[in-house]
Amino acid sequence: MNLFGEVVVTMLVILDPPGNTPIFLSVTQNLTQKERHKAAYLAIGTAFLVISMFAIGGQSILSYLNVSVPALQGAGGMLLLLVALQLLYGKGHENSFEAATPEQRTSVAMVPLGTPLLAGPGTIVATIVFFQEASGAAEWFSVLAGIAVALSVSLLALRFSGLVVKIFRPAGVILLARVAGMILAAVAVQMIADSVTAFVNAA
Repeated sequence: MNLFGEVVVTMLVILDPPGNTPIFLSVTQNLTQKERHKAAYLAIGTAFLVISMFAIGGQSILSYLNVSVPALQGAGGMLLLLVALQLLYGKGHENSFEAATPEQRTSVAMVPLGTPLLAGPGTIVATIVFFQEASGAAEWFSVLAGIAVALSVSLLALRFSGLVVKIFRPAGVILLARVAGMILAAVAVQMIADSVTAFVNAA
């Protein structure tokens, strides 16, 4: 139970459901309510798939691809920075959204929402560490259950994010998009800075 609680708390801090909700609303602001709900499930599903891959393979996947964790962190930071700039300046893909199919419109749930926002370097590293520390089927199950609970909380936050739209109205959502863009930019820059620091320390 101690391991389960540690996994839940750690993953919730990294996933940050309250902090990701305005970002989710900003990225999906051009979607209908039904499409937004689908995007929430797709984002969590993508995050679960990515986390599961690293839970099974872990460090072996990175070693096989000859990719270090700092490199993964830097790439994720740059991708998030591009999304943040779109949110800040309101330059998204509105025109392409209008002509796209529902499947294409909700594809933003996979990238950047599912990964690297939810299943990012922090989540991946934490997953690898927890599974390396776990010994036996019982502890492995505890880690999996903890990750599942954390993702379920994130799903609830994203699934019912429409309540925020009803409260703040479209104008408020636009304001949230700008604020979320600034926060996301800061997160992206921090990820890139940590990546550079790790490379320097390793040199």
